[in-house]
Amino acid sequence: LLLTRLLVSPLSSPERSVINFPPFCVDSGPEVYVGIDAILEQMRRKAMKQGFELNIMVVGQSGLGKSTLMNTLFKSKVSRKSVLATSQEKIPKTIEIKSISHDIEEKGVRMKLTVIDTPGFGDQINNENCWQPIMKFINDQYEAYLQEEININRKKRIPDSRVHCCIYFIPPTGHCLRPLDVEFMKRLSKVVNIVPVIAKADTLTLEERDFFKKKIREELRSNGIDVYPQKEFDEDAEDRMINEKIREMIPFAVVGSDQEYQVNGRRLLGRKTKWGTIEVENIAHCEFAYLRDLLIRTHMQNIKDITSSIHYEMYRVRRLNESNTAVTQANGIPEHHLSAHEM
Repeated sequence: LLLTRLLVSPLSSPERSVINFPPFCVDSGPEVYVGIDAILEQMRRKAMKQGFELNIMVVGQSGLGKSTLMNTLFKSKVSRKSVLATSQEKIPKTIEIKSISHDIEEKGVRMKLTVIDTPGFGDQINNENCWQPIMKFINDQYEAYLQEEININRKKRIPDSRVHCCIYFIPPTGHCLRPLDVEFMKRLSKVVNIVPVIAKADTLTLEERDFFKKKIREELRSNGIDVYPQKEFDEDAEDRMINEKIREMIPFAVVGSDQEYQVNGRRLLGRKTKWGTIEVENIAHCEFAYLRDLLIRTHMQNIKDITSSIHYEMYRVRRLNESNTAVTQANGIPEHHLSAHEM
């Protein structure tokens, strides 16, 4: 006969109690096992069935290697240019938003990846307000999600087209951020997670790269630009310690390549020059591996959580407040008569 001992901790509220199930048995019998930890396996199975969604936007001038970097990140032809390339692609006169989706599967894990490109950004003589189409696109995705969410008969699982991350490509000038870079990141960092990268970092020496990175971090701080991972969203001391190391490395100096070369008997992604091969995944050569780990291997779910619980939530609150105000004014009720729960 097994006896189970319940330890109930006294709490001020009679409705709540903490129940622990310690290993307790009679006559050295088997340990009592309830199976609470099985919830993790249940969650894993459910997630595997549903699959995952990741929407990445790439922003930067033409010729900075946006398409190549996306192909390098996922080791397949996922960029728009790789799939829909035309023989003569002209620079658009205005900003165009183009996206392409792929279903990717690795070791039984399915993910719908959407890459959103912004051809024409920063390529014009007059780039005034060139961030507005991008801002509108991001907000349009929030609006589409909101409309699905407030439907009376809403879908069991709402399709998520919200932009989870924006990779912003900085030209490797080696000096400082351009006014366009500052203005774009200042405005967009309030609505989306921005990860800045120095494009084609192999054009800079190591000393130039370090100076450029330090200069960019100073300018981000002086202009109040919060790039991902944001300090205010660190959940605990462990997260803070990990994220501080990442923040010290931002912006990532990256090199992209979808070409493989033979180096010391191994096939490696790289860029071949007269002086040798620049290995994309070698942290001594560039910081591509750190960027990949951040976006895919360590912080992907956190990026999606911040998009949902912070950026989308701010948009949702603003829109619902606007709707309440419009309804109130239409009914002739002064706005200050609204109760707190109505707001």
